[in-house]
Amino acid sequence: MKTDFINELLDYFVVQKKHHSYRMPAEGEYELAKQFALQGDNDMQRSVKRLRYVLEKEQPVVLEKERITLLRTVRTIPRIHTEEEDKALHEKHAFHENGAVFNMCPDYAMLMEDGFRVKREKIRRQMELAETEKQKEFLQAMLEVMDIVEEFAERYRQEALRVGNLSVAETLAWVPANKPRTLLEALQFLRLIHYSMWCNGNYHNTLGRIDQFLYPYYQHDMQEGILDKDSALEFLEEFFISCNRDSDLYIGIQQGDNGQTIVLGGSNVDGSDAYNDLSELCLLASRDLCLIDPKVNLRVHKNTSMGVYELATTLTKKGLGFPQYTNDEIIIPSLLRCGYDPEDACNYTLAACWEILVVGYMDLVNWDSMNYLRAVQEAVEQLEACDSYDAFAGLVHQNIDRQAEELMALTKNVYKEPSPLVSLMCPDCLEKMRDISEPGKYNTYGFHGDGLSSAADSMAAIKKYVFEEKTFSASHMIEMLKNDFKDYPTEQNMLRYEAPKMGNDDDYVDQIAVKLLDWYADALEGKRNDRGGCFRAGTASAMYYIWHSKDAPASADGRNAGEALACNYSPSLFARCEGPISILKSFSKPNLVRVANGGPLTIELTDTMFKNEEAIRKCAMFVKSYMDLGGHQLQINAVNRDRMLDAQKHPENYRNMIVRVWGWSGYFVELNEVYQNHIIKRAEMAL
Repeated sequence: MKTDFINELLDYFVVQKKHHSYRMPAEGEYELAKQFALQGDNDMQRSVKRLRYVLEKEQPVVLEKERITLLRTVRTIPRIHTEEEDKALHEKHAFHENGAVFNMCPDYAMLMEDGFRVKREKIRRQMELAETEKQKEFLQAMLEVMDIVEEFAERYRQEALRVGNLSVAETLAWVPANKPRTLLEALQFLRLIHYSMWCNGNYHNTLGRIDQFLYPYYQHDMQEGILDKDSALEFLEEFFISCNRDSDLYIGIQQGDNGQTIVLGGSNVDGSDAYNDLSELCLLASRDLCLIDPKVNLRVHKNTSMGVYELATTLTKKGLGFPQYTNDEIIIPSLLRCGYDPEDACNYTLAACWEILVVGYMDLVNWDSMNYLRAVQEAVEQLEACDSYDAFAGLVHQNIDRQAEELMALTKNVYKEPSPLVSLMCPDCLEKMRDISEPGKYNTYGFHGDGLSSAADSMAAIKKYVFEEKTFSASHMIEMLKNDFKDYPTEQNMLRYEAPKMGNDDDYVDQIAVKLLDWYADALEGKRNDRGGCFRAGTASAMYYIWHSKDAPASADGRNAGEALACNYSPSLFARCEGPISILKSFSKPNLVRVANGGPLTIELTDTMFKNEEAIRKCAMFVKSYMDLGGHQLQINAVNRDRMLDAQKHPENYRNMIVRVWGWSGYFVELNEVYQNHIIKRAEMAL
């Protein structure tokens, strides 16, 4: 039950958005870069100066009763390069989005454990060992960014004193200079660092396993009688609300796609359960608030109790689209297979959506996506030359190999902006005297894989109707596809609704999907990028299920040209699946350890299926069943098609209606219509 104080914060920040009145007008994002260019600053200097510019420009705003503070008043985060410089860099380098350090999980606990004062001492000792000017400059930059953040915190402390908020003033008098002593101090420390990263251009950096690194502070407060569970819950809820204060200013494809995720539970190196009281409180806080941030990811394993699954399902019932479940029994072996140390593998977390990360290291896990359907459609162009299904499948295999090679080639000579701020939270940056943007310990690159079910269904249709039953000749199939099934309604209906479909526990088509995923994994197996790391395949679609479908011609599964692909690792949008259990069985057959870069089985259930405790228990058992079958990730969305259709007509009545988009949740009425319509289409197929 939310307290009156939490309801006041929700009304101020979420409902009425009164804090928006403090924001300054937007500025040109390249103006500061022009000054840097005139001064001849290098990239490290620019990174430090930008952070100083933004935090000095920020106007502290402290509310009278809040305990966790910070509010964005600066709308624009400046670039460090001019447009001309940026163009020149793009001509020489590969770029991962805009070139910033992003979509990783810093080791917040490492910085908290020291506090800035102890961290400075460690850096100064390391400076005595520095041999090159580059190393000295990097270490000096680390010192400078701590000064900048601490000066910013002091300005907030002064403002807290001015408005009479002694709680905030006392907290900021201790952190970030010192290691937090209490849960409140730890939450404010985390808020300050995460806020500063956004102001430094480091976006989509997740909050990580907060139930693990905040747990010692929670334990301390409980043992000392500083907090009970109710007051701890209120602190967590206040922190969660703080994640929603400025999220409309954050970079993303759509509002809500901002990377503010937390990861709860999981297993320890010795196999014991890491789920604790703070994990439970985080789930309760998320359920109470019903906000889009932070997104909740729940790590599960063979020893996860049914009670945890049932509590998590009560969040799904609320329509949040999370928690998203990730299976340690698949992910940890996958990371070990890729060469990660056991301690890092067991401490894995998730990126902005569902890509697998290890804490503190920069792996580039969402480079691009391999399109399975494209591989099939290009093979169909040569269908008449194939004397057997195996020959046709061989062409698909070749096309997957070629796409994989193209993707890997695009990752060479990547450019990343330096970030001495994030480097403070990388385990080996100080020891190696290297910035986080430079090659590190693992350097893994990850790719998505979209259109799997449409590709498998198309290959199954060609196998059955062209090569086995000979219902269509190869030329007839090609003709239908080129004409987008115009004048072929009967044939399209057969391909669309009567042909084998992935999701029905039918080995005829499911084993094709198994091969497609294996071919993708094979294409990346043993390959190394130019930073020395491996390549990982995934089962996610990200936004590519929209992007890759727009220009895709008709396909042999009965899909029309331009018709959307399934989101993530899911049945096609017109597959008539026999039931949820058949979907679980189909999608657990592949060797998912080999394609565990991330990408959940995504299932829509009608919201009427969560009507009572028995229904909650059955849904929880359903989730556990997928994990027991060997599934890797799962997200379940409780949807109501009629409400979404009405929301399109009357958005003012549905401002707080939340939906799962792909790897993140957002407010339905704030989404682009193309995403709204896709979610409505998915709801039409809800089980």
